[in-house]
Amino acid sequence: MAEVDLLRTPVAPIDVSVLGPVQLRRDGVLVPLGPQLTTLLAILLLELGKPVPSRRLAALMAGDDASDAARATLRSHVAHLRRALEPGERALEPGERAPEPGGRGQRGKGLIATVGHGTAAGYRLDLEPACVDAVRFEESVRESRRLLALGDAEQTDRAVSVLRTALDDWHGEPYADLADRPFALVEIARLRAVHRAALLAYAEAVNESGRHAEAIGDLIGAVAADPYDEGLRCMLALTLYRDGRTDEAAEVCRHGLALLGDRGIDAPELHRLQRDILRREVRQPAGRSSAPRMLPPDLPRFVGRAQELSTAEARLVGRDEPRSAMLLVLGPAGVGKTSASLRLAHRLAPRFTDGQLYANLRGFDANAAALAPTEVLRVFLEALGVAPEQIPANLNAQMARYQAQLRDRRILIVLDNAHDADQVRPLIPASTTCVTVVTSRNRMSSLIAVDGAHPLTLGLLDEEEAGQLVADRIGADRAGKEPEAVAEIARLCAGLPLALSIAAARAAANPQFTLQALADDLAGAGVLDRLADSDSSVDVRAVFSWSYRALTPAAARMFRRLGLHPGPEFTAAAAAGVAGVSRRAANALLAELTGAHLTGERVPGRYVMHDLLRAYAGELSEAEPDRHAARRRMLDHYLHSAVAGDRVLMPHRQPVAVAAPEEGVTPEDVAEVDPLAWFTVEHQTLIAMVGCAAQAGLDRHAWQLAWATATYLGRGSYWHDVLTTQSLALSAATRLDDLPAQAQCRRELSHALAGLGRPEQARFQLHRALTDLADAADPNGQAYVHLSLGWLCELQGDRRAAAHHDQAALDLFTRGGDRGGQARALNAVGWDLAQVGDYRQAIGYCRQALSLHAELGDDAGAVNTWDTLGYAYQHLGEYAIAVECYEQALGLNVGHRFKEAEALAHLGDCHHALGDVTAAAASWGRAYTIMTELRTDGAEAVRAKLELCGTRTRLPAAAHVEGERRALSTAPSTRAPEK
Repeated sequence: MAEVDLLRTPVAPIDVSVLGPVQLRRDGVLVPLGPQLTTLLAILLLELGKPVPSRRLAALMAGDDASDAARATLRSHVAHLRRALEPGERALEPGERAPEPGGRGQRGKGLIATVGHGTAAGYRLDLEPACVDAVRFEESVRESRRLLALGDAEQTDRAVSVLRTALDDWHGEPYADLADRPFALVEIARLRAVHRAALLAYAEAVNESGRHAEAIGDLIGAVAADPYDEGLRCMLALTLYRDGRTDEAAEVCRHGLALLGDRGIDAPELHRLQRDILRREVRQPAGRSSAPRMLPPDLPRFVGRAQELSTAEARLVGRDEPRSAMLLVLGPAGVGKTSASLRLAHRLAPRFTDGQLYANLRGFDANAAALAPTEVLRVFLEALGVAPEQIPANLNAQMARYQAQLRDRRILIVLDNAHDADQVRPLIPASTTCVTVVTSRNRMSSLIAVDGAHPLTLGLLDEEEAGQLVADRIGADRAGKEPEAVAEIARLCAGLPLALSIAAARAAANPQFTLQALADDLAGAGVLDRLADSDSSVDVRAVFSWSYRALTPAAARMFRRLGLHPGPEFTAAAAAGVAGVSRRAANALLAELTGAHLTGERVPGRYVMHDLLRAYAGELSEAEPDRHAARRRMLDHYLHSAVAGDRVLMPHRQPVAVAAPEEGVTPEDVAEVDPLAWFTVEHQTLIAMVGCAAQAGLDRHAWQLAWATATYLGRGSYWHDVLTTQSLALSAATRLDDLPAQAQCRRELSHALAGLGRPEQARFQLHRALTDLADAADPNGQAYVHLSLGWLCELQGDRRAAAHHDQAALDLFTRGGDRGGQARALNAVGWDLAQVGDYRQAIGYCRQALSLHAELGDDAGAVNTWDTLGYAYQHLGEYAIAVECYEQALGLNVGHRFKEAEALAHLGDCHHALGDVTAAAASWGRAYTIMTELRTDGAEAVRAKLELCGTRTRLPAAAHVEGERRALSTAPSTRAPEK
């Protein structure tokens, strides 16, 4: 028997689809067929296993032409179809004629058999029926009827699964490409009837299981395809009603009655159903299971959230009993709250043997009002077996009946898309054996504080999870070929699951595009346009709008104006400035925005908006009439805050004239807190603000913001950021025709260029600055430029030129009356003297500088001078005094990491000279760590000293990056740039 089966098995597994266009697949690969071969295959399928005379075949294919020529053409088509079905069949040679049916030497004893002789000759398709999708579909329908006839809930669920699979395999009109051929019309009509019956059986089965929503999509499609089918329309209306969508159900009836009436067709069943729906008197199925199973299907593809789901599951259920009554799943629009909650619910469902209830409360639905608790309770009570006429009309009575139905039963309740606590509270079970999962975009703090809900806030996906989601949608092979493009798509979608899904769907629908091309398209202007869809439920902009429309007018206005903010985060004071409200009002409005998950509070007092929300807010802000004034207030806030912080870091820096802030602007209290910490937190925001000001044409804000951040950025050796901001600032100052401002920008720009190893470009900028300041008759400004030139010359090893510029700076400061600058120049000259071995004279200059620093209270300026003094005493062999000097420099240093590293390295040398190896190793270790982080020269020399102390195993490897090495001499340079 096995041998016979083996002989009858086709050379390659065959699958034929007729539920849609006629298609042939072999080994899962589509075999292309021309129109004639498709027609031939369809005719043979319609007579599967039966002989079809060749005369009739030729007539059907050629349109009643049964001539010898038509039959000869038929033989050729048969030979080619055999080849398509079975690759082992030999193809016809050019000019070779196919053999006559029944003639000598005929072939074709495989899937297409040649039968009969003479005029009775023909062909028969010997294909296993299970290879045809229509046959499988009908078998599934028969099996589902058998299961439904058994009557119990478990078999009903199995029947639903069988029917769902069958319906998913229905790809459209049967024999779609032959729908106009008379020989196919009867079979097409028959299969349509089978499909209709299957759909109705499926809808009835899911309705009996309480899972109404699962059938609605199929029924809507079926009614749209055949709007005059009264039975389908009745089933759709009934299913909508049982899903709690009463108004939609009534509208389906009304529209159907109007359509049928226009054709003069009476529809008594639809009339009766409309009446019962409007009266709320629709009866539930008599065989309704007492264990409702209303959960929508679990998503077949789900990525990430493993930790969150495990945490939620542990909170909700123990080994035997529920632990917590309620989980509140929170997060912004599009973050995947519903998907995660359904995945959790399906994981929990086996533990809740008395059933699962589900309702979409539509708290943020743009096209329908939120469901009232009475509507949901009615649906839930019917699902729990309460007859419609026994359901009270009063809310309190409904709640009492609901609680009675849940008592001592293990039921899981999922309340999706809730708007507020009042919508949820009537649906919360009192029974300790039930568990409720609520999802919402709003924070609903009272459910946490009063009702004991456990909050679970879903954030954006991290880079790895976002990449996995994209790869899951488009295929791992395609994603693996362009990992950088996948990462770029994930970044542009801000890790938002909805956006990622839309982008991935677009990629999957366009396999001819490279992923990089799609990423580039997303990166272009209008990212929200690229994430749009005709279906508003999967349109990122539309989904955001549902949360936005629920805001109060004041909060909506603040949200729009926050779209002007270019930085990664902001404070309440910054938000108050851009919105033009008080800080107190800003706190209240931010609480509303955070509660709606349109902003997030990263740490107390600091708020964030992800990139897509910021883009949406930015679009809305374009219509703001006072947009320019709001932006000016925002820039005023950061400018005056940064200026105040800079004055603390470097109080005797040459000031600039900053205009008073706009009314309503309250700068941060930077001077009252740690200014270095403030600059560190606002680092990226301040850089973005310089770009924002330049782009908006607010040139004075642009160059002054760059000036105010220069001290902090220089002390941290953030030379790329200095280069970016000062380049923008120089362009702005040039547009203003402000020569002193241009000179200031060029000087700061030179420090960045020198720090990045481009000394000649730095020198060019400084000489241009001298020219600008000479024209402006500014001796103090020229003196600062000379100090920078002295530093630059020293870096390049030209000590003579360095001494010349430093002396020129001292003369100019003395003439201009700038005592702070004079102190700095005295230190610079002292350093030059120390470099040529004149240590005693160097000490004299430094002592004069320290006196001026003390008189002015300029601790920042004194740092360099103490370091120079330490260097001089160290080289005189007076190590104990040198140690005191270096420790003074370290004690006064605020945030200048390179100077800190230099002082620590010198301090280690002095400790070592004094014989204190332990103290030396500690200082060198700290110096090496800073130098390695800053990627400065000199780190390896310090490392070598440390290794002599036996500390090599505790050292990190030096990290030198090509193109970013600081062009700093291994000899220390402790007095410029003065940051």
